[in-house]
Amino acid sequence: MIASQNQADNRPGTATSQKLSAALTDLAGRNGSPNTPRFAALQSPCFYHQRFDDAVNIDKVLEEIKEDEWMSHSRLMQTATGVREVSKQLQRRPIKRAVRNVMIVTKARDNQLVNLTKDLAVWLMSTPRYGSDLGVNVYVDAKLRNSKRFGATNLIDAQPRFQHLLKYWSPDLCWSQPEKFDLVLTLGGDGTVLFTSWLFQRIVPPILSFSLGSLGFLTNFEYDRFKEHLNKIMGEDGMRVNLRMRFTCTVYRDSKGEDMEEGEQFEVLNELVIDRGPSSYISNLELYGDNELLTIVQADGCIFSTPTGSTAYSLSAGGSLVHPDIPAILLTPICPHTLSFRPMVLSDTMLLRVSIPRNSRATAYCSFDGKGRVELRQGDHVTIAASQYPFPTVVRSGTEWFDSVSRTLRWNTRGAMQKGWDGEEQNKEEEVEWDIDTDSACYGSEDSSISASPLRRQMSMLGM
Repeated sequence: MIASQNQADNRPGTATSQKLSAALTDLAGRNGSPNTPRFAALQSPCFYHQRFDDAVNIDKVLEEIKEDEWMSHSRLMQTATGVREVSKQLQRRPIKRAVRNVMIVTKARDNQLVNLTKDLAVWLMSTPRYGSDLGVNVYVDAKLRNSKRFGATNLIDAQPRFQHLLKYWSPDLCWSQPEKFDLVLTLGGDGTVLFTSWLFQRIVPPILSFSLGSLGFLTNFEYDRFKEHLNKIMGEDGMRVNLRMRFTCTVYRDSKGEDMEEGEQFEVLNELVIDRGPSSYISNLELYGDNELLTIVQADGCIFSTPTGSTAYSLSAGGSLVHPDIPAILLTPICPHTLSFRPMVLSDTMLLRVSIPRNSRATAYCSFDGKGRVELRQGDHVTIAASQYPFPTVVRSGTEWFDSVSRTLRWNTRGAMQKGWDGEEQNKEEEVEWDIDTDSACYGSEDSSISASPLRRQMSMLGM
């Protein structure tokens, strides 16, 4: 979430951002730096402090953290408290900013989506914006540069003015200059959104997702109405943003010495999964929370999920649905050896560490949002922490998460509604006569019975 300092100096929120940076630096100097990755680069709790200064009350964020006498990972979590407060403020008020650089992410190998990308790009470039007779800069996948179906050359020949508006993005550009994009549009399903999260491993621009896939937990905008949606967001209405929590997952290798060697690091939006891989033995994992041993995991594996990922693998393994606004880490075991090892919801301020004991019979494997599968050998460990780079999604309505769960999972939906008692018959002048005797509580064969049987007495008490 941290923009470069040079770029921040040119933004209107520089003074307040520097104020917050100075406060955090002073806090770190007085209390010592926490043992967290990339803390030295900390300048501001949120990239949006600098880009959307008038939408965020930085003084209130400072109030949240100024009384900290001990700044540890479990308390500040690389300004997790500040990020949480920023998220609340960004959802309360719309962000009204000129959107001049739009990035489109889609599946370049899907011919139908390529055609839709072309239509969307042409409309964005040709629709006048912000006092100009042209539209905005549009970045499309560099793979489409020579695509005949996209036809970039034909577009420029037909409209020579598009030459300076049509640009191309690559993963390297997303990594080195993420602040270049004001808005990212995704065309596809939830997998496309996860791919976008993988592209932006640091700062993430606001993401608006159009539903064109098989799932729809993260895609709440209809492509058929893209002109209406984008005119509102790029116009006077502005956009409301929800900062979805991500994890910073770092692998550490056993170097046979005192210090561990830092290995791969990933920002994940859904979950980190640690499993036994091809081994026939169950996983034997040591789970630590803030350097305290919590438990020994004996299972096929374990899922560490964000609230966003609660509707994915975690749900299939028996985990609970968790609203994305709730700051939490979901711990869900996979086929545990003991039935009492149930799913848990942990605080987002905890630093979790999963270690492979040196005397473990087998290694373990971990995957990050279903990608980057890495083997953990004996003595290795991986850390899970709330990321300082959340995933901002453009909000359509306050109930869109419930709508997506109901639509996708058919949550609390039954095949047919239960029939209610129809009292309209009592209001009619002529009462409908029943064709059975509902009051006598006896059957025809029992009319001549002298003594009532126990069954008849019970039926009489029940009014049958």
